[in-house]
This record gives sequence, structure tokens and C-alpha cells, in this order.
Amino acid sequence: MNILFLITGILFAGVIAFLFSNDRKKIKYKRIFIMLAVQIVLVYFMMNTSIGLIAITKVGVFFENLMKIADEGIQFVFGGMVNKGATTFFFVALLPLVFMSVLIGILNYIKVLPFLVKYLGLVLSKITGMGKLESYFAVSTAALGQPEVFLTIIKQIPLLSPKRLYTICTSAMSAVSMAMVGAYMTMLEPKYVVTAVVLNIFSALIIANIINPYDLDENEDLVQIEEHERVPFFQMIGDSIMDGFKIVITVAAMLLGFISLMALINVIFMGIFDVSFQTVIGYVFAPIAFIMGVPWSEAVQAGGIMATKLVTNEFVAMLNFGEISSHLSSKTIAIVSVYLVSFANFGTVGIVSGSIKSISDKQGGIVSKYALKLLLGATLASVISGTIMGLVI
Repeated sequence: MNILFLITGILFAGVIAFLFSNDRKKIKYKRIFIMLAVQIVLVYFMMNTSIGLIAITKVGVFFENLMKIADEGIQFVFGGMVNKGATTFFFVALLPLVFMSVLIGILNYIKVLPFLVKYLGLVLSKITGMGKLESYFAVSTAALGQPEVFLTIIKQIPLLSPKRLYTICTSAMSAVSMAMVGAYMTMLEPKYVVTAVVLNIFSALIIANIINPYDLDENEDLVQIEEHERVPFFQMIGDSIMDGFKIVITVAAMLLGFISLMALINVIFMGIFDVSFQTVIGYVFAPIAFIMGVPWSEAVQAGGIMATKLVTNEFVAMLNFGEISSHLSSKTIAIVSVYLVSFANFGTVGIVSGSIKSISDKQGGIVSKYALKLLLGATLASVISGTIMGLVI
């Protein structure tokens, strides 16, 4: 049955992408099948072999230790504000992002992260057959997140064709930044977060190859990574701290607004229809959850979480998922967890288009025109990742 749902889930995503394809004749099916095969091998290795399980467990423990280290600073500044034994999302999941931002800043400063991103991107380009720029960007967006990742190719963005622009924006929406991974691990099982980060890199490129196929000339494929003026070390530390704190406040503000808005919508729906809004959108997404491998008895609940992520953001969806996950099967938990680990939602479309627009007004206008197709592509990429996860559970 797992193989059957693997076929139905991937076919669903592929057919929808095919229907919205810009140029169906240029789709490189061999390239797509190679990336799917690589994903299946990777997910089997990570979830079904002792080496793979040890590796993702070590990664999870590593991030858990980082969160504990971050808690030292949080306790010093905010200690005593929370009752002993109690947990608060802001302190447990969000504030550690400040320390994560500092860590990423240091890795960038000493050239470790740029080195890894560059050569992992080159390896990825050999596997996927995509351009070096697209492959570099797919890896770097998983490390840096957006909007920061766009600054690494700031000189090339105004020169990119609309098709290449679509591909990098799909990667930006389908990945999650390293700074966010620790926060996600406080809400989801770490092994699913790690697996999703890897799968999403390929899923985004698969969907981009269907919706947005194109050929490259050799001259188009130059990768020029933007080098920023090197600032003093402690200035970099200060800048990273402030950048991390801005992320914390932004996410917290979005959660305040979206969760309150969802509560209001639920009150309206309960008053008029005597059913919650999540249940309504759950029925809409239930067939999609089912063909991804979620048991039908849990498809409405899973579909509601999947839809919540789309209309709000992944944090709201993860918090809601945490409230119901104890009543769900391990298969549903695995599939939905992987589906949730991406930035594919309406709000992120605005962030991406705004980031591009700040670099090039013309390119920002182009991104805005295909905003809905961009959201569709990123969501379908999440469907593929979740489906492949279901194969091994």
C-alpha cells in the first residue's frame, strides 16, 4: 500500500504541475525521475538504516543541545518570568532563534558555511542537471533562509530570466532556514524535520522542472556569490543578534495576529454553521492527505492542519498539530510533519516578492505576477516530500 500511495501522491503533484506548466514540451522527465530516485534512496537511508538513523538522531541531539545553550542567555535575561515547570512558546521556541542567528553569522564570517553551500551546490547540480546557480541557491536557502539568501546573488537577480527567477523563488519558499530548524524541533520530532530539509531541496527542483522547464546556455550559468564588505567580528556578532531578534519579534507578531484571526473565524463558523473553520478546510484538503498516504479516518484532521499552514503559516499549523497529534497514527504524524516543514504559505509570497522588489523593481513585478503559481509550486513540493516520507513508515 505504501508504494501505491507513493504513486498516487507523486502523480497528483505531477499532474497538477503539468496542467500549469509554462512549456510542457521542454519538461525533462529523465531529470525528474533521477531526483525522485535520489529522494527515495535518501529517505530509506535516513529512516531504515542504522547509520541513517544514528546520523539524523545526532543532528537532532545537536540542535537540542544548541537550544539548551541558548536557554542560558534566556534564563539570565528572563529567568523567573515563567512559573517553574511551565513552558511558554516565546521562550522555548522563538527566543533561541537569536542564538541560532549568531551561530550562523559566525559560520558565515569564518567562511565555513559559504564553502559548504558552494560545493554542496556543485554536487547537487551534477545530480539534478539543473544550473549551478539554481543548485547553489537551493542549498543556500536551506542554510540562510529568506530574505537573507537573495542578498548572496544580488548582482545576478536583475539579470535573471523570468523562468530562472521562478525556480529560485520556489526553492526559497520550499526550504526552511537553519535558524528555524531548532524552533521546529520543539514542535515536531527532530528526525522528521531533518528529513524534510533534505527532501524539500529536491522536491522544489522537481516541481520547478515541470511547471517551469527551460534550457540554459553555458554563459547563463555563471555563479557570482556576492561578497559583502567584511566588518569587524564583534560588529558582526551584534548585527546577527539584532537580525535574530527581529525574526523573533516578526514571528511572534504574526502568530498573535494569525491565531487571533483563526479564533475569530472559528467563532463565526461555529455561530453560523456549528462547525469549526479547520474542519471545513479539513474536508477540502482531506482527499489530498489521503492520496499522500494518510489513513482516511484521519484525513480530515490532517487536511485541516495542511490547509492551516497554507492560509496562515507553518508555526500556527505546527502548534495546532501538536494539540491533536497524540490521537493520530505514526504514519499520519510523519507525513504531516514533513509537509509542514517549509515556508509555503500566502504570507511568504509577500516576503519573497518584496525581497526581490527591494533589489530590482522590474523583477519584483514579475514575481508578483506569478505569485499564485509560485505558491502552488511550493505547496506541491511539500506534497511530494510528505508523500515520500510516507513510503518508509
